[in-house]
Amino acid sequence: MNKKRKAFWLKQLHQWHWVTSALCLISLLLFSITGITLNHANDIAAEPAIRSVEGQLPEPLMASLSGLEKGPLPVPVQQWLQTQWDLDSAHKAAEWAPDEVYVALPRPGGDAWLAITLGSGEVMGEITDRGWIAFFNDLHKGRHTGTVWAWFIDIFAVASLLFALTGLGLMMLHAKRRPATWPVTLAGLVLPWLLIVFFMH
Repeated sequence: MNKKRKAFWLKQLHQWHWVTSALCLISLLLFSITGITLNHANDIAAEPAIRSVEGQLPEPLMASLSGLEKGPLPVPVQQWLQTQWDLDSAHKAAEWAPDEVYVALPRPGGDAWLAITLGSGEVMGEITDRGWIAFFNDLHKGRHTGTVWAWFIDIFAVASLLFALTGLGLMMLHAKRRPATWPVTLAGLVLPWLLIVFFMH
């Protein structure tokens, strides 16, 4: 490769490498730390905080449930639940039965559910909070995080891929002056496979 062409690729790769590294830095730290906490989930003690929900749906809101057999809760009922117990039931599917409607409300780092008795308007439920470590672990897995976070993970993954590939390109351009480049890279490729073959059952 001539010097002019090499200088062009060095400039391009350095540009893309630092841009993608800047984009990925905080997220990469988060995903690396949560990778450790997920790997040692059984060793990290966590006592979930459970809060019960009990109440009475107002008469006008009870009327809005009349005749419904599928779909989410009516918007006024969703707003009332949000105000009363900070429960976000928007766009959540409800399970309708002749005498009750049940809504599961899973979320990162916790869980929740509620049931409304259609005849009396009695509201019962439970809110579980498993703590900040569970919250960040669920972000890592994309568990109950919604569409926007799923898109963020995909974009972060693409940026990380570009970061790795531009790093590979820079290694190739500098390999002649750094004899250990390819042996170390090969070790990084072979080591996981050796662990799989000899230690994973």
